[in-house]
Amino acid sequence: MLIDELKELLKSTDTDIQTIKTFWDNAKLETQFRELEARTQQETFWQAPDQAETLKELQRIRLLHEQYHHLINTHTELAELLDLFGEEEAELEKIRPEIHAFKKAALAFKVSLLLNEPDDASNCFMNINSGAGGTESQDWANMILRMYVRFCEQNKFNVEIVDYQAGEEAGIKSATLFIRGKNVNGLLKSEHGIHRLVRISPYDANKRRHTSFAGVMLIPEVPDIEVTIDPTDLRIDTYRAGGAGGQHVNKTDSAVRITHLPTNIVVQCQNERSQGQNKQIAMKMLMAKLAQKAKEEKEAKVSGIEKKKIEWGSQIRSYVLHPYKMVKDHRTDHESPQPDLVLDGELMDFIEAYLVWKSK
Repeated sequence: MLIDELKELLKSTDTDIQTIKTFWDNAKLETQFRELEARTQQETFWQAPDQAETLKELQRIRLLHEQYHHLINTHTELAELLDLFGEEEAELEKIRPEIHAFKKAALAFKVSLLLNEPDDASNCFMNINSGAGGTESQDWANMILRMYVRFCEQNKFNVEIVDYQAGEEAGIKSATLFIRGKNVNGLLKSEHGIHRLVRISPYDANKRRHTSFAGVMLIPEVPDIEVTIDPTDLRIDTYRAGGAGGQHVNKTDSAVRITHLPTNIVVQCQNERSQGQNKQIAMKMLMAKLAQKAKEEKEAKVSGIEKKKIEWGSQIRSYVLHPYKMVKDHRTDHESPQPDLVLDGELMDFIEAYLVWKSK
């Protein structure tokens, strides 16, 4: 029946509406809106030196406030209309396009709320490094690499493996991805940290359970104008590429390694056919890392954050394949009993849970 179809369609928006409500409450946006309005109504406001910034922020939050209350009210009204016209097919047909439009609007508003930081819209570099555990951890790093490539494919993001260091026996020591797409840095920032795997090792003849670690670092791409680099601070080396990338990469010294001498930051790219293209990507990566370093140093002064080693006790997420199956994010407590799906790139539930948690 049409009524059942429409009720199910409206019900499918419940998760998005709950996410929006939770984020709204966590971020105290209602309180911010009321405080900003009250401030602008004070007699002395027009003498305040920050009046322009205050008005701009009020305009931004007022728009969110209007959209939020319109969405919540529409959700309630549509449910009431379905109850009212439950047996009137002609009226239900009129409501159908409204529910479809509401579903799209709820999803769009949720994304605009969750991804509201300046770097969220940026492309990004993702570094994956194996941690403590030798061959086992190198294999785990390769599994992580596949997981993010699959996630990008599923969400129509453009992903390039710009550097790839193969493990000695299996897997990878490290890899760097350059990922481009809408809001890709905002979505993937939840993955920055240490990932832990528990499984029966395929490399252990005694079939013992092993714990492995891999580190993921996300670095937003920055415009060239934001970072100025003195050419005399750089050492640029070329070498013959190896590993993944096709036969052509081994024929010439096309791979590029750039060392920023003052900070000792090293970046390398071996993905492209020409040395010039590899140098261009490596420079983008270097600028992104320098901008990220400056940002982290500034934050560390405020919060005292220390960089964690890739080992036990510092993981953001655990993937347990034995003795039971479970993926758990230790920041949000979000869980999935289907690690195979998660490792195949189904990460969006974990990403949304992180973005809502971060709003606290």
